[in-house]
Amino acid sequence: MTDATVTQPAAPGGAPKKTSLLKLDQRTRRRNAAEKRFKIYGMIAVGIGLVFLVALLSAIIVNGTNAFTQTFVTMNVTLNEDVLDKNGNRNPADIKKVSTFGYAPLINSALENKVESLGIETLLEDGGDMRAIMSASAAAQLRDYVLGNPDQIGETIEFRFLASSRVDGYLKGRVTRESIARDRNISSAHLLLIDDLKELGVVERVFNWGFITGTDASEARPEQAGIGASMIGSFFMMLVVLCLSLPIGVAASIYLEEFAPQNRFTDIIEVNISNLAAVPSIVFGILGLAAFIQFAHLPQSAPLVGGLVLTLMTLPTIIISTRASLKSVPQSIRDAALGVGASKMQSVFHHVLPLAMPGILTGTIIGLAQALGETAPLLLIGMVGFIASEYPNGIQEGFLDPNSAMPAQIFEWAKRADPAYYERAWGGIIILLLFLMTMNLIAILLRRRFERRW
Repeated sequence: MTDATVTQPAAPGGAPKKTSLLKLDQRTRRRNAAEKRFKIYGMIAVGIGLVFLVALLSAIIVNGTNAFTQTFVTMNVTLNEDVLDKNGNRNPADIKKVSTFGYAPLINSALENKVESLGIETLLEDGGDMRAIMSASAAAQLRDYVLGNPDQIGETIEFRFLASSRVDGYLKGRVTRESIARDRNISSAHLLLIDDLKELGVVERVFNWGFITGTDASEARPEQAGIGASMIGSFFMMLVVLCLSLPIGVAASIYLEEFAPQNRFTDIIEVNISNLAAVPSIVFGILGLAAFIQFAHLPQSAPLVGGLVLTLMTLPTIIISTRASLKSVPQSIRDAALGVGASKMQSVFHHVLPLAMPGILTGTIIGLAQALGETAPLLLIGMVGFIASEYPNGIQEGFLDPNSAMPAQIFEWAKRADPAYYERAWGGIIILLLFLMTMNLIAILLRRRFERRW
């Protein structure tokens, strides 16, 4: 078997050169080397992206996991009848007259008795001085318990109160003795007391369900702040977006792709849909403020308004993805349906739409995930943090009562001064990412469930 040869053009004034096809010439070597370099560049780019992704996730996890634990102080509180129910008739109206200031001495006394019973020596004189290790919410927690259980007045009950944000930060390593040198809220004597109480099991860090189920708190009570009410607000907003954007977006896409004539009017519509997909989200917030609140007089800060604003923002994304899914269905499917006597509508709804369903559902869920993470349009319509002090009592209140949303709540926490709120902002990001990952997982499962091959 002979080696195949090829004749190359001769150089000026020379004879043609014969080379073997099995032997790499210089030009082929350069081309192969360029291809290898391109592969290396691609691998480097992917590696850099993975490094940044790992760094981002590591930062979120390291800074946010502490938000899911909280420091509590356990003590026995005597519900003094002379203070809480002077008349002794257990009348709820009389018990409600005692404000949280009236419960503070009970907590101070219980804390002082606890320290004395454990034999702890401290530089702090009494329970009033020790009170700095307790959260400002302790008195309100005690009052709520008494109002709900008036028959317990006169008894000694064990309570577990939140520690202050400074104490919680000390046990988490966020607060040191050097950092509190000029802090008026806590001193080194308080930290020494915390060390002793921790060794005896009175002070402990446990999983904080209140962060997941609670509501926002004031600047004085960062340890009590939770993201639960904001999660409910985001849930009702997503219901509005889903119920409006999916049918409107899919219907508009089907008409434009399958039924609308190709003329200048439809071309203008298509161009504007593409432009709307690139409009900054804050513009939709201004539009929602003008149209839904100032003109339609819908309630400000309500999830209904937030859902309407996010629907306007999500529609272009859903329309574009749905039209792309419809275009991906081969024309032969339509021709075959029409050839056996189906009408245009039957061919679309019975054949084209089911085949395009995976892409439609995927685009819709991705659009919803994008809307879930938006902050700017919600801030313009008033959906900021610390406006929902309790959960809505029903579906109507869930849509119409003022509330916040997870990204807006995270934004509010991040700009507050107390480091405990900054920690909670990272924890809120973890919860938001879990929601987004869940929605993307659902999109993948739905795509595989409805996917058909031809």
